[in-house]
Amino acid sequence: MAASAIGRQTEIVTASTNGDIDTAFATLVKKRADALLISPDALFVTRRVQLSMLAVRHTLPALYHRRELAEAGGLMSYGSDLSDQYRQTGLYVSRILKGEKPAEMPVQLPTKFEFVINVQTAKTIGLDVPPTLLARADEVIE
Repeated sequence: MAASAIGRQTEIVTASTNGDIDTAFATLVKKRADALLISPDALFVTRRVQLSMLAVRHTLPALYHRRELAEAGGLMSYGSDLSDQYRQTGLYVSRILKGEKPAEMPVQLPTKFEFVINVQTAKTIGLDVPPTLLARADEVIE
């Protein structure tokens, strides 16, 4: 694992309800986690404000999979560009409506990704984001 290669330990906590999110954060705080990676899940998108507030409250740098979470106060997000995915879906629907068989169409994976950094959140938790990282971001939320 990449974490062990740099002398870090990985801790996996799970949540499947709103209450589980609070419990998961309590576990992370108790174990003195250095950072948090939120996996893609519909629950986490719908609870993005709760997640962001808890991460900031506990000064826990968190990386999310969708820009909406960074826009809601999360530190950073890196994931596929949903607008591009919707456009690709529309193109596939058009092809199907013109008679192509879905079973004969290739599966497409996302090709466009976006990296968003919320510098307000970084300042709030006392984190300096290096200029080189800011330069790589597709969007910086001031």
